[in-house]
Amino acid sequence: MQNRFGAGTSAAGMGTATTEVAVPEGAPALPSRISWGAVFAGGIVAVTVGMMLNVLGLAVGISTVDATMPGETPSAASFGIGAGIWLLVANLIGLLVGGYVAARLSGTADDTDGLLHGLSVWAIAYLISAVLLGNIIAGTASTAVQGVSSVLGGAARGAGAAVGQTAQAVAGQTNLDPQQIVERAQAALRGTGGDPAQMTSEQRNAEIAQILMREATTPGPLPQDQRDRLVQLVAAEYGISPEEAQTRIQQVERQVAAATGQVEQTAREAADAAATGTAVAAYWIFAAMLLGAAAAVVGARIGTRNVRWVIARRQATASAT
Repeated sequence: MQNRFGAGTSAAGMGTATTEVAVPEGAPALPSRISWGAVFAGGIVAVTVGMMLNVLGLAVGISTVDATMPGETPSAASFGIGAGIWLLVANLIGLLVGGYVAARLSGTADDTDGLLHGLSVWAIAYLISAVLLGNIIAGTASTAVQGVSSVLGGAARGAGAAVGQTAQAVAGQTNLDPQQIVERAQAALRGTGGDPAQMTSEQRNAEIAQILMREATTPGPLPQDQRDRLVQLVAAEYGISPEEAQTRIQQVERQVAAATGQVEQTAREAADAAATGTAVAAYWIFAAMLLGAAAAVVGARIGTRNVRWVIARRQATASAT
Protein backbone atom coordinates (compact mmCIF):
# COMPACT_ATOMS: atom_id res chain seq x y z
CA MET A 1 0.00 0.00 0.00
CA GLN A 2 1.02 3.63 -0.26
CA ASN A 3 0.60 6.15 2.54
CA ARG A 4 -0.16 9.83 2.21
CA PHE A 5 3.52 10.78 2.38
CA GLY A 6 4.30 8.87 -0.81
CA ALA A 7 5.95 5.90 0.89
CA GLY A 8 4.85 2.47 -0.33
CA THR A 9 5.30 -0.85 1.47
CA SER A 10 4.65 -4.39 0.31
CA ALA A 11 2.16 -6.67 2.02
CA ALA A 12 3.37 -9.42 4.35
CA GLY A 13 4.19 -12.68 2.77
CA MET A 14 4.83 -11.30 -0.70
CA GLY A 15 8.61 -11.55 -0.65
CA THR A 16 11.24 -8.93 0.06
CA ALA A 17 9.79 -5.63 1.20
CA THR A 18 10.67 -2.43 -0.65
CA THR A 19 10.23 1.07 0.67
CA GLU A 20 9.96 4.30 -1.29
CA VAL A 21 10.76 7.52 0.58
CA ALA A 22 9.26 10.76 -0.60
CA VAL A 23 11.78 13.58 -1.21
CA PRO A 24 10.62 17.14 -0.48
CA GLU A 25 10.40 19.45 -3.46
CA GLY A 26 13.57 21.48 -3.98
CA ALA A 27 15.81 19.14 -2.01
CA PRO A 28 19.22 18.38 -3.61
CA ALA A 29 19.39 15.14 -5.53
CA LEU A 30 22.84 14.29 -4.09
CA PRO A 31 24.53 15.54 -0.93
CA SER A 32 27.61 17.73 -1.21
CA ARG A 33 30.70 15.59 -1.60
CA ILE A 34 33.40 18.26 -1.30
CA SER A 35 35.44 18.70 1.85
CA TRP A 36 36.54 22.33 2.05
CA GLY A 37 38.64 21.58 5.08
CA ALA A 38 40.61 19.04 3.07
CA VAL A 39 40.91 21.47 0.15
CA PHE A 40 42.26 24.32 2.30
CA ALA A 41 44.59 21.95 4.12
CA GLY A 42 45.94 20.69 0.80
CA GLY A 43 46.37 24.24 -0.51
CA ILE A 44 48.29 25.34 2.57
CA VAL A 45 50.46 22.23 2.41
CA ALA A 46 51.15 22.85 -1.30
CA VAL A 47 52.21 26.47 -0.73
CA THR A 48 54.32 25.57 2.29
CA VAL A 49 56.12 22.69 0.59
CA GLY A 50 56.77 24.82 -2.50
CA MET A 51 58.10 27.68 -0.38
CA MET A 52 60.33 25.32 1.60
CA LEU A 53 61.81 23.85 -1.58
CA ASN A 54 62.34 27.33 -3.03
CA VAL A 55 64.23 28.37 0.10
CA LEU A 56 66.36 25.23 -0.27
CA GLY A 57 67.05 26.09 -3.91
CA LEU A 58 67.98 29.65 -2.89
CA ALA A 59 70.42 28.33 -0.31
CA VAL A 60 72.01 25.93 -2.81
CA GLY A 61 72.24 28.64 -5.47
CA ILE A 62 73.85 31.17 -3.15
CA SER A 63 76.33 28.56 -1.94
CA THR A 64 77.60 28.18 -5.53
CA VAL A 65 78.60 31.85 -5.63
CA ASP A 66 82.29 32.31 -4.83
CA ALA A 67 83.40 35.89 -5.31
CA THR A 68 86.99 35.14 -4.24
CA MET A 69 87.65 32.75 -7.13
CA PRO A 70 87.24 34.30 -10.59
CA GLY A 71 85.60 31.98 -13.09
CA GLU A 72 84.17 29.65 -10.45
CA THR A 73 80.84 31.44 -10.10
CA PRO A 74 78.13 30.48 -12.64
CA SER A 75 77.07 33.16 -15.08
CA ALA A 76 73.93 35.21 -14.57
CA ALA A 77 72.19 33.46 -17.50
CA SER A 78 72.96 29.99 -16.11
CA PHE A 79 71.92 31.07 -12.63
CA GLY A 80 68.63 32.45 -13.94
CA ILE A 81 67.82 29.33 -15.96
CA GLY A 82 68.60 27.06 -13.02
CA ALA A 83 66.48 29.21 -10.68
CA GLY A 84 63.53 29.12 -13.08
CA ILE A 85 63.70 25.34 -13.49
CA TRP A 86 63.94 24.79 -9.74
CA LEU A 87 61.04 27.17 -9.12
CA LEU A 88 58.87 25.15 -11.50
CA VAL A 89 59.94 21.81 -9.99
CA ALA A 90 59.36 23.05 -6.42
CA ASN A 91 55.85 24.26 -7.24
CA LEU A 92 55.00 20.98 -9.00
CA ILE A 93 56.16 18.94 -6.01
CA GLY A 94 54.18 21.17 -3.66
CA LEU A 95 51.00 20.78 -5.71
CA LEU A 96 51.53 17.04 -5.97
CA VAL A 97 51.75 16.74 -2.19
CA GLY A 98 48.84 19.15 -1.68
CA GLY A 99 46.59 17.19 -4.04
CA TYR A 100 47.44 13.95 -2.24
CA VAL A 101 46.69 15.49 1.16
CA ALA A 102 43.34 16.92 0.03
CA ALA A 103 42.13 13.69 -1.56
CA ARG A 104 43.27 11.61 1.40
CA LEU A 105 41.69 13.87 4.02
CA SER A 106 38.43 14.14 2.10
CA GLY A 107 37.78 10.43 2.65
CA THR A 108 36.33 10.02 -0.83
CA ALA A 109 36.62 6.77 -2.73
CA ASP A 110 35.38 8.20 -6.03
CA ASP A 111 38.08 8.93 -8.60
CA THR A 112 36.24 11.94 -10.04
CA ASP A 113 35.69 13.47 -6.61
CA GLY A 114 39.36 12.98 -5.80
CA LEU A 115 40.45 14.69 -9.04
CA LEU A 116 38.13 17.62 -8.36
CA HIS A 117 39.63 17.98 -4.90
CA GLY A 118 43.06 18.11 -6.53
CA LEU A 119 41.95 20.84 -8.94
CA SER A 120 40.48 22.79 -6.02
CA VAL A 121 43.82 22.57 -4.23
CA TRP A 122 45.55 23.85 -7.38
CA ALA A 123 43.25 26.89 -7.52
CA ILE A 124 43.51 27.64 -3.78
CA ALA A 125 47.30 27.32 -3.83
CA TYR A 126 47.67 29.79 -6.69
CA LEU A 127 45.32 32.25 -5.01
CA ILE A 128 47.29 32.04 -1.77
CA SER A 129 50.56 32.47 -3.68
CA ALA A 130 49.16 35.50 -5.53
CA VAL A 131 48.10 37.13 -2.27
CA LEU A 132 51.47 36.47 -0.63
CA LEU A 133 53.38 37.69 -3.69
CA GLY A 134 51.23 40.80 -3.87
CA ASN A 135 51.91 41.62 -0.23
CA ILE A 136 55.65 41.11 -0.72
CA ILE A 137 55.70 43.34 -3.80
CA ALA A 138 53.63 46.01 -2.07
CA GLY A 139 55.91 45.97 0.98
CA THR A 140 59.03 46.15 -1.17
CA ALA A 141 57.64 48.99 -3.26
CA SER A 142 56.63 50.92 -0.14
CA THR A 143 60.09 50.51 1.35
CA ALA A 144 61.73 51.57 -1.90
CA VAL A 145 59.50 54.63 -2.22
CA GLN A 146 60.27 55.67 1.34
CA GLY A 147 63.98 55.24 0.73
CA VAL A 148 63.90 57.20 -2.53
CA SER A 149 61.84 59.94 -0.88
CA SER A 150 64.37 60.22 1.92
CA VAL A 151 67.27 60.36 -0.53
CA LEU A 152 65.55 62.93 -2.75
CA GLY A 153 64.56 65.00 0.25
CA GLY A 154 68.13 65.03 1.51
CA ALA A 155 69.44 65.84 -1.95
CA ALA A 156 66.94 68.67 -2.35
CA ARG A 157 67.86 70.14 1.01
CA GLY A 158 71.55 69.85 0.17
CA ALA A 159 71.03 71.40 -3.26
CA GLY A 160 69.05 74.25 -1.74
CA ALA A 161 71.78 74.94 0.76
CA ALA A 162 74.43 74.78 -1.96
CA VAL A 163 72.50 77.17 -4.21
CA GLY A 164 72.04 79.61 -1.33
CA GLN A 165 75.75 79.51 -0.50
CA THR A 166 76.68 79.91 -4.15
CA ALA A 167 74.36 82.88 -4.58
CA GLN A 168 75.80 84.53 -1.48
CA ALA A 169 79.35 83.91 -2.69
CA VAL A 170 78.62 85.34 -6.16
CA ALA A 171 76.84 88.32 -4.67
CA GLY A 172 79.75 88.94 -2.33
CA GLN A 173 82.35 88.74 -5.11
CA THR A 174 80.55 90.70 -7.84
CA ASN A 175 78.35 92.93 -5.67
CA LEU A 176 75.31 91.77 -7.71
CA ASP A 177 71.91 91.58 -6.17
CA PRO A 178 69.76 88.56 -7.27
CA GLN A 179 67.08 91.09 -8.17
CA GLN A 180 69.46 92.58 -10.72
CA ILE A 181 69.80 89.17 -12.40
CA VAL A 182 66.03 88.90 -12.68
CA GLU A 183 65.81 92.41 -14.11
CA ARG A 184 68.45 91.59 -16.74
CA ALA A 185 66.47 88.50 -17.79
CA GLN A 186 63.29 90.56 -18.05
CA ALA A 187 65.11 93.14 -20.13
CA ALA A 188 66.28 90.41 -22.48
CA LEU A 189 62.72 89.21 -22.90
CA ARG A 190 61.42 92.74 -23.49
CA GLY A 191 63.69 93.07 -26.48
CA THR A 192 61.78 90.35 -28.35
CA GLY A 193 60.42 91.53 -31.68
CA GLY A 194 62.77 94.47 -32.17
CA ASP A 195 65.49 95.07 -34.73
CA PRO A 196 68.09 92.30 -34.26
CA ALA A 197 70.90 94.72 -34.99
CA GLN A 198 69.73 97.03 -32.20
CA MET A 199 69.19 94.25 -29.68
CA THR A 200 71.73 93.07 -27.14
CA SER A 201 73.20 89.57 -27.27
CA GLU A 202 71.07 88.50 -24.31
CA GLN A 203 67.90 89.69 -26.04
CA ARG A 204 68.74 87.90 -29.29
CA ASN A 205 69.62 84.64 -27.53
CA ALA A 206 66.42 84.79 -25.48
CA GLU A 207 64.28 85.19 -28.61
CA ILE A 208 66.23 82.48 -30.47
CA ALA A 209 65.60 80.11 -27.58
CA GLN A 210 61.87 80.94 -27.66
CA ILE A 211 61.58 80.25 -31.39
CA LEU A 212 63.54 76.99 -31.18
CA MET A 213 61.44 75.83 -28.24
CA ARG A 214 58.28 76.64 -30.19
CA GLU A 215 59.58 74.66 -33.17
CA ALA A 216 60.47 71.66 -31.00
CA THR A 217 57.16 71.53 -29.16
CA THR A 218 54.76 72.38 -32.01
CA PRO A 219 53.95 69.71 -34.62
CA GLY A 220 54.55 70.64 -38.24
CA PRO A 221 57.03 73.03 -39.82
CA LEU A 222 57.82 76.44 -38.37
CA PRO A 223 55.78 79.30 -39.90
CA GLN A 224 57.65 81.29 -42.53
CA ASP A 225 57.58 84.54 -40.57
CA GLN A 226 59.09 82.79 -37.55
CA ARG A 227 61.75 81.19 -39.74
CA ASP A 228 62.68 84.53 -41.28
CA ARG A 229 62.88 86.07 -37.83
CA LEU A 230 65.15 83.25 -36.67
CA VAL A 231 67.44 83.78 -39.66
CA GLN A 232 67.72 87.49 -38.88
CA LEU A 233 68.49 86.84 -35.23
CA VAL A 234 71.17 84.24 -35.98
CA ALA A 235 72.77 86.44 -38.62
CA ALA A 236 72.89 89.42 -36.28
CA GLU A 237 74.12 87.39 -33.30
CA TYR A 238 77.02 85.68 -35.08
CA GLY A 239 77.80 88.38 -37.64
CA ILE A 240 77.14 86.25 -40.71
CA SER A 241 75.06 86.68 -43.83
CA PRO A 242 71.38 85.61 -43.88
CA GLU A 243 72.21 82.85 -46.39
CA GLU A 244 74.84 81.36 -44.10
CA ALA A 245 72.48 81.70 -41.15
CA GLN A 246 69.80 79.84 -43.14
CA THR A 247 72.30 77.10 -43.93
CA ARG A 248 73.27 76.71 -40.28
CA ILE A 249 69.64 76.54 -39.19
CA GLN A 250 68.90 73.84 -41.77
CA GLN A 251 71.88 71.82 -40.59
CA VAL A 252 70.67 72.04 -37.00
CA GLU A 253 67.16 71.03 -38.06
CA ARG A 254 68.50 67.99 -39.91
CA GLN A 255 70.51 66.96 -36.90
CA VAL A 256 67.49 67.35 -34.63
CA ALA A 257 65.30 65.39 -37.06
CA ALA A 258 67.86 62.58 -37.24
CA ALA A 259 68.17 62.43 -33.48
CA THR A 260 64.39 62.45 -33.09
CA GLY A 261 64.02 59.63 -35.62
CA GLN A 262 66.67 57.59 -33.86
CA VAL A 263 64.97 58.10 -30.51
CA GLU A 264 61.61 57.10 -32.00
CA GLN A 265 63.12 53.99 -33.61
CA THR A 266 64.77 53.04 -30.34
CA ALA A 267 61.47 53.52 -28.52
CA ARG A 268 59.65 51.34 -31.06
CA GLU A 269 62.26 48.60 -30.76
CA ALA A 270 62.06 48.75 -26.96
CA ALA A 271 58.25 48.55 -27.09
CA ASP A 272 58.40 45.59 -29.48
CA ALA A 273 60.93 43.81 -27.27
CA ALA A 274 58.77 44.46 -24.21
CA ALA A 275 55.67 43.11 -25.96
CA THR A 276 57.54 40.00 -27.11
CA GLY A 277 58.95 39.42 -23.65
CA THR A 278 55.52 39.83 -22.07
CA ALA A 279 53.97 37.34 -24.51
CA VAL A 280 56.71 34.77 -23.88
CA ALA A 281 56.36 35.21 -20.11
CA ALA A 282 52.58 34.76 -20.38
CA TYR A 283 53.03 31.53 -22.35
CA TRP A 284 55.48 30.20 -19.76
CA ILE A 285 53.13 31.14 -16.91
CA PHE A 286 50.27 29.36 -18.67
CA ALA A 287 52.44 26.25 -19.17
CA ALA A 288 53.53 26.32 -15.53
CA MET A 289 49.93 26.59 -14.33
CA LEU A 290 48.88 23.75 -16.64
CA LEU A 291 51.65 21.54 -15.32
CA GLY A 292 50.68 22.51 -11.79
CA ALA A 293 47.09 21.42 -12.41
CA ALA A 294 48.35 18.10 -13.76
CA ALA A 295 50.58 17.61 -10.70
CA ALA A 296 47.70 18.33 -8.32
CA VAL A 297 45.45 15.90 -10.18
CA VAL A 298 48.10 13.17 -10.09
CA GLY A 299 48.60 13.69 -6.36
CA ALA A 300 44.85 13.55 -5.78
CA ARG A 301 44.57 10.37 -7.83
CA ILE A 302 47.25 8.74 -5.69
CA GLY A 303 45.57 9.92 -2.49
CA THR A 304 42.05 8.77 -3.42
CA ARG A 305 41.03 5.85 -1.24
CA ASN A 306 40.54 2.41 -2.76
CA VAL A 307 37.15 0.94 -1.79
CA ARG A 308 38.15 -2.64 -2.42
CA TRP A 309 41.24 -2.31 -0.28
CA VAL A 310 39.21 -0.76 2.55
CA ILE A 311 36.57 -3.54 2.37
CA ALA A 312 39.25 -6.24 2.32
CA ARG A 313 40.96 -4.67 5.30
CA ARG A 314 37.70 -4.51 7.24
CA GLN A 315 36.93 -8.16 6.42
CA ALA A 316 40.37 -9.18 7.56
CA THR A 317 39.92 -7.28 10.82
CA ALA A 318 36.50 -8.89 11.38
CA SER A 319 37.90 -12.35 10.78
CA ALA A 320 40.73 -11.75 13.19
CA THR A 321 38.34 -10.74 15.94
